Amino acid sequence: MPPALLANEVAAQPVSSLSHIEVEGDRTVVAHVYSAAMDRVVPLRVRTPADVSVPRPTLYLLNGAGGGEGQATWDARTDIDEFFADKNVNVVTPLDGSFTYYTDWIRDDPVLGRNKWTTFLTEELPPIVDAAFGTSGVNAIAGLSMSGTSVLSLAIAEPELYEAVGAYSGCAETSTELGQLYVRTVVESRGDADVENMWGPLDGPGWATNDPYVNAEKLRGIDLYVSSATGLPGPHENLGAQSVEGDPGLLVNQIVMGGIIEAAVNDCTHRLAARLDSLDIPATFEFRSHGTHSWGYWQDDLHASWPMIANAVGA
Repeated sequence: MPPALLANEVAAQPVSSLSHIEVEGDRTVVAHVYSAAMDRVVPLRVRTPADVSVPRPTLYLLNGAGGGEGQATWDARTDIDEFFADKNVNVVTPLDGSFTYYTDWIRDDPVLGRNKWTTFLTEELPPIVDAAFGTSGVNAIAGLSMSGTSVLSLAIAEPELYEAVGAYSGCAETSTELGQLYVRTVVESRGDADVENMWGPLDGPGWATNDPYVNAEKLRGIDLYVSSATGLPGPHENLGAQSVEGDPGLLVNQIVMGGIIEAAVNDCTHRLAARLDSLDIPATFEFRSHGTHSWGYWQDDLHASWPMIANAVGA
């Protein structure tokens, strides 16, 4: 191909960019960012710092399996607005990505479409956020449940990008039988998608490549906060809990199903702790004696991990 035609071909390639911003409040906007890798616009809620007199760091805060769609979100189920009201940090939360594990899928899926979340979150999005919101370029990332796994996988994919990671109630394994069962429950049972479109066959290399346990050495140098509980009922198992809303049926589901899921996650988290200890990689682990897989505990985790995150990013 002649040089001129090659230059035109390169110039014609789509480029990731900020599409537009919707103002929600004094310090909250929804930024719509075009992802060239996924060829679509992704909405993200951005909370800006209390003090914008100097550039501030960014916390990428991911939702769970629902991906920020529906009511099972940081916005709907926690005190996120009040908590960050006096914090000097940009908080960026995708409002998309349900059942995708926020990872790069090897193939488009008939149900979930094209997903290149690792590329979007680690390569395309940060420079756009930095430019649009005048950040310091220093980042942390945190997530829960599905994204409690994802944030660790994103950190091993791009370890230089994050100063701190908060992983709340996520199974830090993707290539073990238990880890794959957890992934399949989210992607297949809830997302109705083909899990092999994500990382290929279950016995293939893609599952180990994205496994935080297998690749734990890549977490060295990152400040880590990892939490889980036994699954036994605790202080947030009551009719007044925000995730229960006075509904006895929801409370029973939180106790039974939330207890079972959290107990399995707890098993994964203890193995990660042992793995990091064997590698002499420091990390903060919060093992609760009581607690289910539910929002009250994830709000507690965000609060408890914030001092570590803030110190790491200079917030």
